[in-house]
Amino acid sequence: MKSKKLSFPYLGWMLVFTIVPIVMVVYYAFTDENGNFTVEPFINASDYSQVFLYSLWIALISTFICLVLAYPLSYMISRAQEHKQKIIIMLIMVPMWMNFLLRIYAWVLILQNNGPLDMMFNFFGIDIALIGNSGATILGMVYEFLPFMILPIHTVMSKIDNSLIEAASDLGANKFYVFKNVIFPLSVPGIISGVTMVFVPTASTFLVAQYLGGTQFMIGDVIERVFQSDHHTGSAIALVLMVVILGFLVFMNKFGDEEAVGV
Repeated sequence: MKSKKLSFPYLGWMLVFTIVPIVMVVYYAFTDENGNFTVEPFINASDYSQVFLYSLWIALISTFICLVLAYPLSYMISRAQEHKQKIIIMLIMVPMWMNFLLRIYAWVLILQNNGPLDMMFNFFGIDIALIGNSGATILGMVYEFLPFMILPIHTVMSKIDNSLIEAASDLGANKFYVFKNVIFPLSVPGIISGVTMVFVPTASTFLVAQYLGGTQFMIGDVIERVFQSDHHTGSAIALVLMVVILGFLVFMNKFGDEEAVGV
């Protein structure tokens, strides 16, 4: 009974800041200005289908790059001495202490025309647009969310029993088969957590594309702008995005359960 009473503040928090906003989004998505039921907001939302697909594509690419970068880095960190691991993790987290917008604006200064990178490329005779394109948006996404991929993978890898690796080696397995049959299967839960923690915010975030992508906005930017003039269409777009993200989470959880059974 006491534990139930202690949960009341959390239930109240969830009700006010999670359930009520979702109910409001659903209400506005299926009503017009007079409060009558309609699906017109979803018809209007279909005008942004290309932006929606573009956002998912950028999110998938950003998540894949984060995974490729984070996995070997997480493995190397997990094999280091414990005090070194703490130092490296702290260094990875230091940029997160700074405001999200300031970090993005720092990349604007680095990538802008006549900025340090642009001047360096021009010095070597390379003329390339560093900002105002999808590449800059992906770079910003990877920079912002890479720690969210590193931390769960590192946490899982650091808990792998070294005796399992030693036993596999003693049984004649080379480094490749040790990785394939021992390290990778045991690190799958961390990969799933990392992919989820990166894909969800990259698919729904805004401001990154506004500052780095030029005119190539993502669905989060569209929702922000549409909401300023039309709550109903903005709610419809947001609801579709929530359903897609929910489907992704269900898929990842199912995939994780199947991997766990396979292991």
